[in-house]
Amino acid sequence: MSLARTPPSPPAGAARSTLRHRVAFYETDAMGIVHHANYVRFLEEARVVWLDEHDRPYRDYAAEGLHFATTHVEVDYRKSARFDDWLDVTTWMEWVRGVSLRMGYEIRRGDELVATAATEHAMVDLEGRPSRIPAERRALLLQRVAPR
Repeated sequence: MSLARTPPSPPAGAARSTLRHRVAFYETDAMGIVHHANYVRFLEEARVVWLDEHDRPYRDYAAEGLHFATTHVEVDYRKSARFDDWLDVTTWMEWVRGVSLRMGYEIRRGDELVATAATEHAMVDLEGRPSRIPAERRALLLQRVAPR
């Protein structure tokens, strides 16, 4: 069985954002490294920054009763991060469809690649039903995806 791997770096031409995160002590485990579950939090924080910089604040979607529910998460851990490390989480959009989108991520500590990741999201209404991404938003998001 072959597992698809997340891309190691953002493709040329993709709109990118980078969140700088200082690892807090509470984010580490008994081994002194960042607990694997915390990486999902880092991805969410970085995704919100990407939306702020390249689309619109997530709170604007929420005010309209729309949310991007996470439907898939993959993380490839390459190096351990520790308390007080500074991590740069770079985010880009890989694709956009009628109801869903996929974001790519790389997490670095200086020049070291700590992890690569991807998340997929479906737009849903307040009842959790799939809802098409509004056409004007989808058109704008498509402009942010790297050309193929």
